[in-house]
Parts: sequence; C-alpha cells; structure tokens
Amino acid sequence: MDEPREECGVFGMYDFSAQENVASTIYYGLLALQHRGQESCGIAVSDTSGPKGRVLSRKGMGLVNENFDEEDLDSLCGDIGVGHVRYSTAGASTIENAQPLVLHYLKGTLAMAHNGNLVNSPELMRELSRTGAIFQTTTDSELIAYEIARARINTGSVEEAVSMAMNRLKGSYSLVIMSPRKLIGARDPFGIRPLCIGKRGKAWFFASESCALDTVGAEFVRDVEPGEIVTISPRFGLHSDRSHCIRNGKTARCVFEYIYFGRADSVIDKVSVYNSRLMAGRFLAKDSPVDADLVIGVPESGSVAALGFSMESGIPYGQGFVKNGYIGRTFIRPQQQSRESAVRVKLNPLRQAVEGKRVVMIDDSIVRGTTSDRIVRMLREAGATEVHMRVSSPPFLYPCYFGTDIPEREQLIAYNRTQEEVRGVIGADSLAYLKMERLGQIVEDLPVCNGCFTGKYPVDPPTEDIRGEYER
Repeated sequence: MDEPREECGVFGMYDFSAQENVASTIYYGLLALQHRGQESCGIAVSDTSGPKGRVLSRKGMGLVNENFDEEDLDSLCGDIGVGHVRYSTAGASTIENAQPLVLHYLKGTLAMAHNGNLVNSPELMRELSRTGAIFQTTTDSELIAYEIARARINTGSVEEAVSMAMNRLKGSYSLVIMSPRKLIGARDPFGIRPLCIGKRGKAWFFASESCALDTVGAEFVRDVEPGEIVTISPRFGLHSDRSHCIRNGKTARCVFEYIYFGRADSVIDKVSVYNSRLMAGRFLAKDSPVDADLVIGVPESGSVAALGFSMESGIPYGQGFVKNGYIGRTFIRPQQQSRESAVRVKLNPLRQAVEGKRVVMIDDSIVRGTTSDRIVRMLREAGATEVHMRVSSPPFLYPCYFGTDIPEREQLIAYNRTQEEVRGVIGADSLAYLKMERLGQIVEDLPVCNGCFTGKYPVDPPTEDIRGEYER
C-alpha cells in the first residue's frame, strides 16, 4: 500500500511489587502499538532482585503475536522491562536491527528502545568509529546507546549520562531505557515523537501512545514533556530532575501522529487523535464541498475524517470497503502484471454500498499516488458513478527526516504537478486537500512540524543520505 509509515513504538514497565512477570504485560502493550511497526519486535527484561545487570531478551522479525507465545513470555522473568515494534526508515529490515538493544559496558548493562530518527547519525558514527567503536547494527539507535554508555563512564547517574548524550543528538527520539535498577523515559527537545507515562497499582509504564496504557489497564498520568528525562525507581518513584532536561524554547510535534500514525483512541500531548481527524473531515466539507450521495473513508485512518465530512455536509456516511485484517508483513506480493491484486487483497469495494452512487472518498494522504488511482478505479468498477477524493492532509512536497517514511521529492505525486494534474493521474472526478491553515486548528494550536508539506523543518535536514535512498 502506498502510504506513509512510522518507524516504531516503544513500551516500558517497572513493577515495584515484583508480583508479576512484566513480559506478558509488555507483550499486550506492544500489540496495542503494532500499527506503529510490523517489521520486527522484541522484549528485554531484568529481575532487580537477581544478579545485577542480567538481561533476558527475545527479538524476531514480523508481528508481535508471531514471535511470542506463552512459553516465551514465561521464560522472560523480571520485574522491569522494555519492548519495541519497528518499521525501518533508517537501517535495513534485519534481525540485527531489531530492538530493544542490549548493551554490556564498563558500568553494567543498558537495554534501550528508540522511536525516531537522528539527522546527524553519519557524523556521530564517524566520531565513534575513531574511538574504536564496533557496530553490530546499521541503525541510529545503536549510536544513541553508545553515546549514553560512553557518557555514563564519567557521570554519577544514568540520567546524567542520558542528558549528556541528548546534547549531542539532533533529530527526533523518544527513548525508554532500562538500567539495572531504573526505568528512564526521554524525549527530544522538540517533542517530535510522542511518549507518555502510566500507572497501575505499584507498576509504572512508558508508552508511545495512551492506547497502550488502556490496553494493559493502566491509568494515564501525563506525557513526557519535550526535552524531559523521567526516571522511575523504587527510591523516588516517578522523578524528573529539571537540571537534566534539554530545552530549546520551541516545540514541533509531528502533525502526522494526529492525521495518520496515532490510533484513534489515543490522546497525544492532551490532544485527541479522534477529534483531530473528525475536525479535518469537517474542514474538508466546509472548504471543499461537493454534491454526492455517500461519504466513505479508506480504512483505517480515513474513516474518522469521513465521518466528520458526513456530519458537516449532511451527506450519509457509509462503509465503502471491506478490509482484510489478516495481512501481515509476510504477505507475498504478486507478479508485476497482477500488481492490482496487492491492493484488492487488503481492500475490496462494497458493491452494494457504492453502486449507482456519487461517492466522496476520504483518505489521510496521497504519497506516490500508485494506490489512490487503483482504489478510484476499483470504486468505478464496483458501480460508483462519480468518485470525488478528499485528503485530510495537505499535499506532500518534501521528504521527512524524523522517522516518517516520506520519500524523496521526485517520488511524490504532488511534486511538480498542479492539483488538477494530480486529479487526472489518480482518475478522480474532483480532488481537494486539507488547507495548510487548518493544520493548527485540528491539533488545537499545538506547535507542530509540517516540514513534509512546507520544507521548513525544526532541525536542519541532513547533508548526507541517512535513509538509504540511494540503496533503494
């Protein structure tokens, strides 16, 4: 499917009561975050009452439920742990790059899960290589772990080491770090990638999204603030030392967390993902109205925006597609001549709903346009008399360097094309995007990064290839 993809999701847990094995809870937390990455997954745990620094871990390629069974989880005994689901935007999709990363060094052991993308990774890699570092992965996550380990040798605490490392990192990152007796959450100074805190009884949690806290029965406490380092330990409970925080005076959350990445039942930085998408649909109906008989959404992220369009326009909302929910990353793509089937296996139009109707189809974005034209054609073949496409984001005009897999400009359908030319390529009767001025309104004026639409990034983009574009 031609759609934007996110790099990963992180989850961490520390149970002070030590009455349960945290691995099973982390497993359910990762299931709730599976939408953030389907290429690989992993869990690392430690028993704080056992040998100091002993970490048990298991990682694998594919989905969470493909890699862990009850026996696996029972073997991962511990009261503190971190988990990770991954989609690769930097570094190959291999088992070596799966997380959490477990690092043994002079001061002990660290296990780390990372969501985001560094823009200065080539510079850091060259510097670390000159000091004798040997890399086991091709990810920027390993560079972060090395920076923390190197700083920890000359500091009094892990938190201070994380703070020193953060001063050297440029880009986006949400980190969950497990040391022998502490669980630490950290977020880049712009807050590009989300991270929140939860609590259940005597257990504390970090998670990329609040929906994962709901899944494990934890109460949402608050978001980790941009540039903040939060420590969970038996001695202090939840603790944040402002002397370790990294502030830069401005923030820039990724707006696509609200448009596409986040699950609809999540609340990110006090803004509801569901409400953001509902408002986007309402604004599309206000700004780009059309006479039609039915409003449908492209599952899943287009569905809520379609409901908002229907509520604002008065055009009935309906289900236009049946989605196959059993297609994982192991799906075997067909031969070139039958590429159409790749879309039909995931989505199939509901003829009984669209036949003989003028249809408004809402999607979250158009990247290369290769899927949009097929979906439009499928609707026409199912009997739709007109297909009007509305997109709940502005046109993609620039790549993303912060963990969203938006490709180079030449691969973007909106680059060097007018809106009317894009409409002609995808074959729709009409096409309209969410207006740029509406972005701030759908996130309640929260400062956001909109670099993929404007080319204006919160951090200067890299001067070197950090995303493997040339290898691709």
